[in-house]
Amino acid sequence: QVQLVESGGGSVQAGESLRLSCVHSSKYREHRTCLAWFRQAPGKEREGVATINTVRGSTYSADSVDGRFIISQDIAKNIVYLQMNSLQPEDTAMYYCAADSSPYGDICRALLDTGAMNYWGQGTQVTVSS
Repeated sequence: QVQLVESGGGSVQAGESLRLSCVHSSKYREHRTCLAWFRQAPGKEREGVATINTVRGSTYSADSVDGRFIISQDIAKNIVYLQMNSLQPEDTAMYYCAADSSPYGDICRALLDTGAMNYWGQGTQVTVSS
């Protein structure tokens, strides 16, 4: 099992920034090789936002947020961050942290694209008003 605890959500005005945090833990670290952020707005499908390979440090962000959202990690603290800049009302959603292993090369991007990750946090709400 992987434990994922998100925090940092809130209500902001358009143009402002937020930083989300995901504290992750598990008995076997390889189950947390791929850490990712997803979001889901009411009435919309879940969308992969960004992912990081916690071993290689490689990152990938979706085109919809590329350049505004940055994923990073603090290896010592087992925290993955999502820095969100220039927030817009369309970024309003519940944001989820997710994790999975990557046993065959780096499949983190594929997991982000498909949403097929095994472990999920409870989510943190982000609301952006205009």
